Amino acid sequence: MNFTLSSKAISSSRTDCLVVAIPENGEWPESTIQADEILGGRLKALQKNGDITGKNASTLMVPASDAPWARVLVVGTGNDADRKPADYRKALAAIAGQLKDGPSKNAVIALTDTLLIGEEAVTSEATKLNLIGRTLEEQFYSFTEYKSEKPAKRKLVKVTVVASGTGKALKEAFELGLATGQGMNYTRDLGNTPPNICHPVWLAEQAKQMAKDYSVIKTEVLDEKQMEKLGMNTILAVGKGSAQPPRLIVMEYRGGKSKDKPYVLVGKGITFDTGGISLKPGEGMDEMKYDMGGSAAVFGAMKVLAETKPKINVVAVIAAAENMPDGNATRPGDIVKTLSGQTVEILNTDAEGRLVLCDALTYVKKFDPETVIDMATLTGACIIALGHHATGLLSNNDELAGELLAAGERTGDRAWRLPLWDEYQGQLDSNFADMQNIGGRPAGTITAACFLSRFAREYRWAHLDIAGTAWNSGKAKGSTGRPVPLLVDYLMSHASK
Repeated sequence: MNFTLSSKAISSSRTDCLVVAIPENGEWPESTIQADEILGGRLKALQKNGDITGKNASTLMVPASDAPWARVLVVGTGNDADRKPADYRKALAAIAGQLKDGPSKNAVIALTDTLLIGEEAVTSEATKLNLIGRTLEEQFYSFTEYKSEKPAKRKLVKVTVVASGTGKALKEAFELGLATGQGMNYTRDLGNTPPNICHPVWLAEQAKQMAKDYSVIKTEVLDEKQMEKLGMNTILAVGKGSAQPPRLIVMEYRGGKSKDKPYVLVGKGITFDTGGISLKPGEGMDEMKYDMGGSAAVFGAMKVLAETKPKINVVAVIAAAENMPDGNATRPGDIVKTLSGQTVEILNTDAEGRLVLCDALTYVKKFDPETVIDMATLTGACIIALGHHATGLLSNNDELAGELLAAGERTGDRAWRLPLWDEYQGQLDSNFADMQNIGGRPAGTITAACFLSRFAREYRWAHLDIAGTAWNSGKAKGSTGRPVPLLVDYLMSHASK
């Protein structure tokens, strides 16, 4: 798809489809007023007759052969008084839904003069351009790699977005939005790839390929022998039951000054999770290919950095393993010594994500990080607590937590903070080791983060539990690409200007 930015007046923009917005309550945007004047008041008449309601994300296609456009797509944007970025994105998704299967070969979208409420960082034209770019990329996504019969080729090939200008700031905002959408789609591709293809070695190959594709990315992969030599026994313990060996994947992006400390992203990369000896129920187990959603999001964020080249240093570390039952598999009751020297009694082999992450969190100390953010499809308890709308956030630093929450609000990729109080740590007490890997049913998301916090004491750290947000089930089954928007917004806010 060819996306471009233009400041050309819509009256002189010849296109197969012009897209304008009409609110349910509020003032019409200037672009809509101009379009209606050219159409001789047709939109006003349709609104008066009830054909156009303005309800958010409602759409109506209006023939316009007597205008510079073959047709006009009118999208409802709700009420001016309470239109948030999430509402704006729903309207954009509705537009994409109409365009991607429609007859138009090209389209012009005039939506940057639609009002948003909130702080300037949320309501600015740059923010709207960012959301438009990201949402269009995201909504035009499809995954047909393994279908023998490919879908018909989409007619739409070019989308032009109208803005007040095409200067550097607006252009960069639009391009960052497009790049973020592309990063999300890469994350989705990785997540949707079947587990007989996507295993730890394959993931490592993708990281090596990224280094070939982008000169700004440097990749290093540690195999099982190297990890054993270092003492990364918990990652190895998780992978013992699989024919596919584990890997520790390190990608570095160095766009800042050499003296600048790097921001570190750590991703859980369990490419398939049977639960190991603590075997999961069979129903829905196919979705455990998404248990590498944290690592997929790290890949997506790194792709955005490689495309946009911000002035910041970022290191990505992915702990990849496949959790399978086997004669060699780790047993409940086994005790393993971690890279940190602390010992863990493994009471449940299905609590494996924290085991691969704890060694990775110890490993990243070597980079002297500015902050460390790990992301993982870690606990079903997070889905019970927050559903599928918000990512769980836990942190040992209030400032970092606040910045991540704010990034989530700006992007609509929202998170909610849970406590990380010392009172919960006692649930991890073990009679035989320094700790056990589960804390019982109460506060499962919190005790999982408490476990990780024991390996992140020497730096500012946050944990994102994306178990409820990394993929969709049912008819819309598939990876969501979250939390790439949150991560990118956070990292860009720290990039040097």
